[in-house]
Amino acid sequence: MSEVLQLNGLTKRYSNSPVFALDHVSLALRPGRIVGLLGPNGSGKTTMLKMIAGLLTATEGDIAVCGHPISPESKALVSYLPDRTYLRNGWKVRQQLDMFQEFYADFDRNRAESMLHALGVSLEAKMKTLSKGNREKVQLVLVMSRRAKLYLLDEPIGGVDPATRDYILSTIVGNFDPGATVIISTHLINDVENVLDDYIFLNQGRVVQYGSADEARAETGKTLDELFREVFRCLPNC
Repeated sequence: MSEVLQLNGLTKRYSNSPVFALDHVSLALRPGRIVGLLGPNGSGKTTMLKMIAGLLTATEGDIAVCGHPISPESKALVSYLPDRTYLRNGWKVRQQLDMFQEFYADFDRNRAESMLHALGVSLEAKMKTLSKGNREKVQLVLVMSRRAKLYLLDEPIGGVDPATRDYILSTIVGNFDPGATVIISTHLINDVENVLDDYIFLNQGRVVQYGSADEARAETGKTLDELFREVFRCLPNC
């Protein structure tokens, strides 16, 4: 089975920083998996996702998405949800869909409209009139309505209420192809644990632990949240 994502010695060091934002990370992620990228704030999660999405260049190392190095071919396979909204407040929801349909050949408009209808979000509503939770949902619906091979979700449940979190997670689980992979970056481990197939513990730009969520729970008798607290309590500077 070929990997959806391959990282080999991936390293990022910003010019004004004496430390690595990402420090020689090597990983291989299989298709059909939901992967938690878990770590405290400042651990390098957002940097890693931006590099995979092709928004930051590596200092060292290589990235391959379905065998493609970072390039227009790899970017076409990645659907990225940043940790900050980029949608236009003055636009209607329908206009946001128009934009995605114009930019992305793999955008499934019928899927997007169906999910928004289920949410009770009007296509004629302006973004600035929606609640924070509904704005988050619209952005996630847009990202998950692409027929991508790799979904990168940076803090998709941060700052929203528990009911919204449940909807977001059910949307993630129910709306990706079995041949695709989803990476969810978050520090809210307890909220996402039940949907994760695999996990990556990241600290100070380094992978501390990586593996199957079910195997980790079986071997340790602990939840991922408990394991995370135990591992990171023993690490310096976290």
